[in-house]
Amino acid sequence: MGELILIRHGQTEWSLSGRHAGRTDVPLTEAGEAAAAALAPRLARRPLAGVFSSPLSRAMRTAELAGLTAVRPDPDLVEWDYGGYEGLTAAQIREGRPGWDLWRDGVVRGDADRPGERLDQVAARTDAVLGRIRPLLNDGDVAVVAHGHLARVLTVRWLGLDASAGRLLGHPHPGTLSFLATEDGQPFISAWNVP
Repeated sequence: MGELILIRHGQTEWSLSGRHAGRTDVPLTEAGEAAAAALAPRLARRPLAGVFSSPLSRAMRTAELAGLTAVRPDPDLVEWDYGGYEGLTAAQIREGRPGWDLWRDGVVRGDADRPGERLDQVAARTDAVLGRIRPLLNDGDVAVVAHGHLARVLTVRWLGLDASAGRLLGHPHPGTLSFLATEDGQPFISAWNVP
């Protein structure tokens, strides 16, 4: 059985400054492009049965630079819709909402383009992705290029945990790999946040 390779897109100006970039299509920085390209040799050694990516340009460009081919854009891999918190840092949000925690408190409604999303909605999207990916793992590894919070939710759902357990994982750094596998039918994290 293959491994699920999670790839967080390369650095953007917003990831560098800690701004929440859900649906905003922020391009990669020069450093982000270099980090994505640096993943290519490691990924080239893996037999890939499928490659999926968030359709946002920062993820699709990461896939391209990492040498991935036959990439299938999947709208269920788009980052958490942060609603009214889009573009804000956690510190800015806490100025108006002391003690705020994304995993516990969620987001506030935004505009029509970014209405906001509950954690259970993000979990439902990742469950759908996992449902499409699991059969492919019988034929090799599957690569997924996505976003930080989405990757954490997808990982804990892979493990069979409630989506709120995503708070227990460190935020994957831009341009890194994480590996999800199974052993004796039990899911586990074989590596996390590998440059």
